[in-house]
Amino acid sequence: MTYSEIPSAQQLVLSLKAKGVKNIVISPGSRNAPLTLGFSKTPFFKCFSIVDERCAAFFALGMARQLREPVVVVCTSGSALLNYYPAIAEAFYSEIPLIVISADRPPYKIDVGDGQTIRQPHAFKEHIGYETNLKLDVSHSTEVIKEFDESLLSHSQEEIEQYNQTEILNALHVAYSENLPVHINVPFEEPLYGQTDKPSVNVLVPVEEFIAIDSLSENDLEEYASIWTESARKMVLIGVNQPNDLSKDVLDKLALDSTVLVFTETTSNVHDSRFFPSIDSIIAPIEQSQQEEELFSALQPDILITLGGLIVSKKVKAFLRKYKPKHHWHVGKNKAYDTFFCLSKHFSTEPNTFFQHLPFHSNSMGYRLKWDEIKKNYQNKRELYLDKIGFSDFWAFHQIQEYIPDDYQVHLANSSTVRYSQLFPMNQTLQVFCNRGTSGIDGSTSTAVGASIYNPNPTVLITGDLSFFYDSNGLWYEGIRKDFRIILINNSGGGIFRILPGSEPTSEFESYFETVHQLSAENLAKMYGFDYEKATNKKELPQQLKNFYSDSAKPRILEVFTPRTENDKILLDYFDFIS
Repeated sequence: MTYSEIPSAQQLVLSLKAKGVKNIVISPGSRNAPLTLGFSKTPFFKCFSIVDERCAAFFALGMARQLREPVVVVCTSGSALLNYYPAIAEAFYSEIPLIVISADRPPYKIDVGDGQTIRQPHAFKEHIGYETNLKLDVSHSTEVIKEFDESLLSHSQEEIEQYNQTEILNALHVAYSENLPVHINVPFEEPLYGQTDKPSVNVLVPVEEFIAIDSLSENDLEEYASIWTESARKMVLIGVNQPNDLSKDVLDKLALDSTVLVFTETTSNVHDSRFFPSIDSIIAPIEQSQQEEELFSALQPDILITLGGLIVSKKVKAFLRKYKPKHHWHVGKNKAYDTFFCLSKHFSTEPNTFFQHLPFHSNSMGYRLKWDEIKKNYQNKRELYLDKIGFSDFWAFHQIQEYIPDDYQVHLANSSTVRYSQLFPMNQTLQVFCNRGTSGIDGSTSTAVGASIYNPNPTVLITGDLSFFYDSNGLWYEGIRKDFRIILINNSGGGIFRILPGSEPTSEFESYFETVHQLSAENLAKMYGFDYEKATNKKELPQQLKNFYSDSAKPRILEVFTPRTENDKILLDYFDFIS
C-alpha cells in the first residue's frame, strides 16, 4: 500500500479503514490529492470517480441509504464543497450517514486572493451532525509554514495528531450512532503528491458497540397502553420507511383490529390489503362533499401514531392539522417531527418493540369499517375512470406501475412523480425510495445510480422531465449497470404547477412556473451510452413496457411523452369522479 506523506491524510485513511468504512466517492481535484492517493492505493477501499460534486454527493447518499452504512465523499477546495450542500441537507433530514471530507488550503492562504479558496469551516453548520476543522500538520512543509504564519508552529506535530485523531473519531461516532452527515475539513500545504510506503502515524480506533436504548418504562407502558385501549379511533400513519422494518406479526395485529386504521404511502414499503395506501383518494372526495365537516369528524382519530420518516400527502397533513387527534405519538429511533402541531409523546424505540406492549382486539366492528367501504368504492371507480380517459400522466403511471417486474428497486423522483405514484397500487415485492428529506427535484438520478451499485436486484428510476434534465450529469458515470432502467415522463414542463393554486394561462406562468420546454432525452441517452425508446400514446406504452425490462447490453431509457395541457384536468377530474 502507498500513503500520502502528509500525516493528517494518513490519519483519515487509516481511521476509516479501521472503522470499516469501505466506499469512497471522489471528485477530481488537486488539493485533495493526498486523500485521493491514499484511498485509491489502498485495496481495502472501493473508490468511485464522479466529476460533478453535486451528483457525487447524491450518488453517495443513494449508496449509503441502500447499504445502511456510512459512505465517504471527497472533494477539492473552493466551491466544489458547496455543491455537496443539497445532498447533505437531504441526508440530514432523511438521517443518512454521509462522511464529507473536504481538502482545504492552509489558514494563512484564506481570504488573501488565492484561487479556488473559500471559508470552508462551518459550511454546513445548520444541516450537519458534526463538523470539524483539522489542524494543519507542521511536520510537512515546515519552512513554508514558518514563512507565512510562524504561530502555527507553537503546537508540536504530536499535539496536532492527537487533536486531529480525536476529532476524526468524534465525527465517525456521530455518523454511526446518529445516522447523520458529518463534515471533516482538512488543510494541506504543498507539495501534495508526495508518497510513502510506510505511514508515519499510528492510529488506534476503539471498537464501539452501539446498543439501542429504549425509552419505554414500566410506567409509560401502563399509562399509554391504557389510553390506547380506551380509544375507539386509532390511526397509524407510516411515512418513509425502509423495506421489511415492520414485522409480519405487527402488521397482522394492526390489520385485525378494526379500531385501527392504517394509512400507508408508496414510500412506506408496507403492504396489506386491509391498509389504506392511497390517502388522497380517501381525503379528496371528503373535501368536495357537502358533508365535509361530518365526514372529517368521523375520520378524526383519538390517537395518531406516526412511524418512519416524512409524509408525502399534503391532504393528510391539512386534515390532521385541522382535525387534531387527542394524542399524537411518534414511535421510532428517528427524529419526531411535530408535523401536525400536536405531538404529545416520542417513544424512542423500535416500532416492533413498541407494538408488542399494546393490547389488540380482533373484532368485526370498529373505526376502520366505514372507510373500508369508501376504499372499495374509489378502487372500483378508479378502474372505470382509467377506461374512459385518454393518454395522460394519470393513465401512464397506472401502466408503468403495473409493468414493473417483481423484486425491483424503485426510485421515484419528487414533485408529480411521487404524488402520481401514490394513487396506484405498488407491487409488494418492490422496494421503493424517494428523497423526501427536502423533497427537491435535484439529485434523483444520481441517488438512484448510487443505490443501484450494490443492490442484488435491478433498479428502475421513474422521473419527470424537469428532475431528469436538472440532474442529467447523474448519468456521467461509466459503471452504470446494464440492468439500470429509467422511465422519463416528459410532459414538457413542470406539470405540477398546473394543478396548484395560482395556475393561470399566461406566458408569465408558462415561463416562470411551468417552465415549458421542447426537450427530449434522446441525444443524452446516446451520449451516455443508453438504449433509448419512446412512447406517445396508449398503444405504444404497453408495447414498450413489455420488453423494457428484458436483458440488454446497455442500460435503457423509456421516454413517455404526455399532453401538457390535458394532464392537470384529467387528474383533477379523477377526484371528482370518485367523489
